[in-house]
Amino acid sequence: MLSGCFFASCDSYLDVVPDNIATIDHAFSDRNQAEKYLYTLYSYLPKIGNESSEGRFDDFTWSGKRFEETYHQDQILILRYGDRVSSPYCNYWEGGWFQAIRDCNIFLEKVDQVRDLETFEKIRWIAEAKFLKAYYHFLLLQKYGPIPIVDVNLPVAASDDEVMVERLPVDIVFEYVFRLLDEATPNLPQKIENVALEMGRITQSIALSVKAKIAVTSASPLFNGNTTYAAFKDRHGQSMFSAYSHDKWTKAVEACKQAIDMCHLAGHGLYEYNSEGSGLSNETQKIIQVGRIMTDKWNKEHVWGMTWGTVPGWTTEQYLLPSFHVDHFPSSAACIAPTMKAAELFYSKNGVPIEEDKFYDYDHRYETVETTAADNKFVQTGVRTAQLHLNREYRFYGSIAFDGGWWYGLGRYNEDGQWPVNTKSGNLSGYRSPERYSCSGFWIKKLINMQNSFSGTNYISVRTNYPVLRLADLYLLYAEALNEHLDAPNAEVWEYVNQVRERAGLESVQDSWTKYSTNPDKFTTKLGMQDIIRQERSIELMFEGHRFYDLRRWNKAPTALTGSVKGWNFIENSVEDFYQVIIFENVLFTDREVLSPIPLSEMMKNHNLIQNPGW
Repeated sequence: MLSGCFFASCDSYLDVVPDNIATIDHAFSDRNQAEKYLYTLYSYLPKIGNESSEGRFDDFTWSGKRFEETYHQDQILILRYGDRVSSPYCNYWEGGWFQAIRDCNIFLEKVDQVRDLETFEKIRWIAEAKFLKAYYHFLLLQKYGPIPIVDVNLPVAASDDEVMVERLPVDIVFEYVFRLLDEATPNLPQKIENVALEMGRITQSIALSVKAKIAVTSASPLFNGNTTYAAFKDRHGQSMFSAYSHDKWTKAVEACKQAIDMCHLAGHGLYEYNSEGSGLSNETQKIIQVGRIMTDKWNKEHVWGMTWGTVPGWTTEQYLLPSFHVDHFPSSAACIAPTMKAAELFYSKNGVPIEEDKFYDYDHRYETVETTAADNKFVQTGVRTAQLHLNREYRFYGSIAFDGGWWYGLGRYNEDGQWPVNTKSGNLSGYRSPERYSCSGFWIKKLINMQNSFSGTNYISVRTNYPVLRLADLYLLYAEALNEHLDAPNAEVWEYVNQVRERAGLESVQDSWTKYSTNPDKFTTKLGMQDIIRQERSIELMFEGHRFYDLRRWNKAPTALTGSVKGWNFIENSVEDFYQVIIFENVLFTDREVLSPIPLSEMMKNHNLIQNPGW
């Protein structure tokens, strides 16, 4: 999660971690060698947003099987077929993050022997290593539940009993992670001063924001009073999950507020796109803003971002982008596509769910209508498109490309000359071959930098960074924690949700529900506001890689991920046939998939390990 310059230098150090003592001592012989080792600790960070990253697929994104076969996407295999204990998909138990933790321990053990390292720099490096050590523990905890804590590495001569580590209750692991973060934070810089070389390295804003996210995770239903795991105990009879504690929400509220205050102090704020003098309408600017929040490099909303070595932008682009006008665009192998469920989740233009907007014709949303000039900022004029595509909020138009819509940028920067999106079979952005199509008739627009362009048949990608954690995420976490902490939502809960909504061009929660919803009092109750916050979060952060673990921590994954994956009938080219909702996959996500299985090979090597329930 480093800037292009910093991480590019890190790429050549990925194999620097030694496997014998003599080499380890050499790695800490001077400052330059030790710095390489520090970069290696960063190299284990997951490439969130990458097409192969865990969390890339959920109930909002899907792909044809050719994509799975070509790019070996473990995440979609879990959803499509279920996981497996013999050789688990997305296996981070063997090597991976445990190896990262061991390397953090080596760094912390050896950094004192670096002869030419200034004290102030050593203090900062130690803090970074502690943060990363805490974060890798959290990633494992989030995925597997109870895990062993690896506070120090075992000596080479460790006995068999010492090697046979045991999994610890989730609360003990969470507290260990919080302790490491608390130790690290004061010794980290408040903000990055050397932007060219160090963007992406850990700051106090990042550390406190990550702590806030972990605190909310700890307080959430999966880990807080989950009765499903009441019988989940270790070999000594110790429970792995504890009873519900309201105090966890109190701590989450405090952690979120502290993180927000630090982010504001460091200059972070909600991004707003304003292209004065461009002649663009307010509507088009609001639509463009959705993608620019993501792709305007290191903008003020990005609390923590990543780039990946020499990759210009995100590797997902080649699999997301519809080939609008290039007949020989590189094979996209059945691209990642939004599902019908994703398209339907966005609010109406009135800022409430379409199924509860009393002015939205929900029952006839799949029927087609001929568009008029009155809607030309959102759809092409004089075409037939689904009513689902009309009268929606700006984030819908900025996140998803659909049949009959527009796409701004990619070489066309005139509002009246945008790329027309036509996704019926045979069109340039429709089904062209088994290697080039969207399996739902929709395309992801949000993640593509509008500054990218085509030169002949070449696609030119402008480098950017991927926001792993942005301020809107933190605002919504705070609203969620505060709502769960209180008996009923108050003005502060609404305020932090409303800041995100106002930026998106929507009225406040209070005004929208009062004026337009069939459930006008929804925002006044704790459960009603919980539902509003979760939908707001799912819309605002859609396609960014958060939903898979949000569903897990809310204890909603089996319900939300199980069901039919739907879209338009993409292989058809007539209006009548294309605008038929079809099921192209059925998913069964069971309770046992909520916590990933420990590999069978690890269970056989360590008889003290206990397997996750259901495996």
